[in-house]
Amino acid sequence: MTKKEKIKEFIEKYNGYLITSLVCKEDVSKTYVAKYIKEYGMEKVARGVYITDDVWPDDLFILQQRNSVIVYSGETALYLHGLTDKEYSSVCVTVPQGYNASHLKNNNFEVSVKYVATEIYDTGICEIPSSSGNSVRTYDKERCICDLIMNRNKYEVQLFQTAIKEYMSLKDKKLSQLIFYADKFGIRDEVMKYVEVLV
Repeated sequence: MTKKEKIKEFIEKYNGYLITSLVCKEDVSKTYVAKYIKEYGMEKVARGVYITDDVWPDDLFILQQRNSVIVYSGETALYLHGLTDKEYSSVCVTVPQGYNASHLKNNNFEVSVKYVATEIYDTGICEIPSSSGNSVRTYDKERCICDLIMNRNKYEVQLFQTAIKEYMSLKDKKLSQLIFYADKFGIRDEVMKYVEVLV
């Protein structure tokens, strides 16, 4: 396979995106990648991230490519999982305690950063498609529900109720996982209240 074919295959795999750091791991030099970008008139959307002219920029995917530590959470994760149809007003991300997230403020959109203890940061991380179909890291539905219950005062009442009801009506909900997380976060009693009433 030629270098050009490798790049084309990569772009196809990533829905029209070229991520230089990942392509260079495939034995393609930075010089060749730069030449390819220029030849095909690709648009730079972030440092080391380019798109073809037929692709609409996917903010969540781009932000994640620039910050591998972030995990989409809060209203953003609820929306990605279809637990609310209310589009998030700011992009909610979670990072481990001590992570310097000051660079996350330099975006065209508002990013709301939540810091958590490192021992619970990676609990429930999964990958799901963004609304544009690109894979992004978020918390699974069960972690989202635990976070929602733990921080219920920070959510609008309607969003809170909708997300809980939507989750409890899912055929693929994992109640044993939900209770496992609830134990880990010390909120078993609160979570059980919703489980007993709504299931």
